[in-house]
This record gives sequence, structure tokens and C-alpha cells, in this order.
Amino acid sequence: MGMILGIVVHAANIQDRDGAKLVLDRLHGRYSRLKLIWADGGYAGKLIEWTASFGNWVLEIVKRSDDVAGFKVLPRRWIVERTFGWLGRYRRMSKDYEMLPASSEAMALIAMINLMLHRLSPG
Repeated sequence: MGMILGIVVHAANIQDRDGAKLVLDRLHGRYSRLKLIWADGGYAGKLIEWTASFGNWVLEIVKRSDDVAGFKVLPRRWIVERTFGWLGRYRRMSKDYEMLPASSEAMALIAMINLMLHRLSPG
């Protein structure tokens, strides 16, 4: 569905793969039904084995084909971009206004709560 299960805002000098470990550490033990995680090619490598040993999860890399020229929607990767689009509609999330990483995390979670509540309410 593209809803955020966990979020970690960190400094830009942290590699994406290392940031993924921070997020997965936060998810560990919270979602017993979580078995499969999709990621793009930037998360390939040792993170796949780490994910399997740490959380007993399968990290599946969704790769783009080298044969295709131009733009092509890839399965599952568009979900992340759609979620970023949802967050961008909230004025507080359109730019980085927050001073603390914890405040940025809280604003993203509040935006997701608001989105879920609007989907649950009739009409």
C-alpha cells in the first residue's frame, strides 16, 4: 500500500545501505508478518545477507533492465516514489524545515496517520 512502517532520518554522509540497517533495526520484532522487502540496486551486496541473518527477511532487489531505453515503470519501485509524492503534498514535508532528525521523522509519521485517517473516513 505504500504506507510507512518505520522511518529513520539520518545525516547525508551515511551510505544508503547503512541507513537501511538503521531502519530494519527499528522494524525488528515489530512486524511478525514481514517476510519480504523490495529495494533498488543501491541496496545490493552484503545487505542481502545481513537482512537474512538479522531479521530472517528476504531482501529482493528490483533491477532495471539495461536493454530498455528511456523511462520504464519498474514493478514495486513506483510505490516508494508514490509515497514520497504523498508526503510532498503536506506543506511541512515539502521542504526540510525541521532542525532535528526526530522532528522530521515525527512529521512523516503524522502525515501517514493523516493519510490513513482520510482513507478510513467515509466520503
